[in-house]
Amino acid sequence: MIRILLVDDHPVVRHGLRGMLESEPDLVVVGEASSGPEGIELAATVRPDIVLMDLRMPGGDGVSATGTMLASVPGVRVVVLTTYESDRDILRAIEAGASGYLLKDASPTELADAVRAAARGETVLAPSVASTLVRQVRKPAPPALSARESEVLGLVARGLTNADIGKRLFISEATVKTHLLRIFNKLDVADRTAAVTTAMQHGLL
Repeated sequence: MIRILLVDDHPVVRHGLRGMLESEPDLVVVGEASSGPEGIELAATVRPDIVLMDLRMPGGDGVSATGTMLASVPGVRVVVLTTYESDRDILRAIEAGASGYLLKDASPTELADAVRAAARGETVLAPSVASTLVRQVRKPAPPALSARESEVLGLVARGLTNADIGKRLFISEATVKTHLLRIFNKLDVADRTAAVTTAMQHGLL
């Protein structure tokens, strides 16, 4: 039997999941929790094989609970089961060590198969989630700016002119222009405004 712990703040959801899972001959629900901290405490007691973890719950989110649970309960595997599929949620959950990420619109058969796969040590992902992860992996790394280039662009973002930047950094205006040209080339942009916008998108400012 595969022992399952349900962690979700909605009693109706837990009840529905229990009914779906226990209709399978090899699956049994050994506990229910309504928050991350409650799930951590219960997991240490009932020692489940699989935890189906909601992401956003009052009193403690699923990502934090996942990391703590994996560190404190040997052998347990956590599968996120949620309605949320933002890039940030998915990446945070996978980075925390989740063995899978499923959406609550999964069919009973898909859910049961995913639980079995996770119990075998496999990673289980909803198709849309898998696509998101592939897209993230394929995303090119942000360009690297030197410390001086970052300094120059930061002052550009504050609205300073090349002359003002030169005075602030004790360099010539020509040197400021040289730094800007290098920045434009690295960011593949043609002007100051685009450079600032692109740098902010890449988290460089």
